[in-house]
Amino acid sequence: MLAGLMLTACDKTPSGGDAGGAAPLVPRPDPAQVARGRIVYTKHCLECHGVAGKGPPGDWRIRDADGYFPPPPLDDSAHAWHHPTAALLATIRDGSPQGQGRMPAWKGKLSEQEMQDVVAYIKSLWSEPVYGLWSKMEQQSLEP
Repeated sequence: MLAGLMLTACDKTPSGGDAGGAAPLVPRPDPAQVARGRIVYTKHCLECHGVAGKGPPGDWRIRDADGYFPPPPLDDSAHAWHHPTAALLATIRDGSPQGQGRMPAWKGKLSEQEMQDVVAYIKSLWSEPVYGLWSKMEQQSLEP
C-alpha cells in the first residue's frame, strides 16, 4: 500500500493559489529542529536526494535498467508533500517498499529523533502554498 502512495502519479505541484488563504493547520517545524535535520540530511540523504531535496538528474518516475525507481526529489516538485508525517517516517525507518527503490532502512542507524529532524528539514523545503495543502492532508490523517 505504501508503494502505491509513494509512487503514484502525485507529482504535480499546485499551480499558484494560496492553499485556501488561511494559515496552515500544522505549524511550520521549529527552526532548531530544521537545522538539526539539515545536518542529518547532508550526512545521509543528500547523496541520493540531491541538494535542497531537488533529486538527481532525470525522471524519478521511470524505473532504471534493474527495475527500480530512482530517488525522488523531496522538495515540493515531486510527491513527498502528498504524504503525512507518519508515512514519511515509515519510509525512512523501513526503506523503499520491496522492489520499488533502493532506499535502505534507517531504523537502527538513525535515532527516532534524527528521523523526525530530517522530516522537519524536508518540510522546510516546501513552499507556503504546498505546505498549506500538506497541512490540511496531515490534519485529516490524524483524525479518527
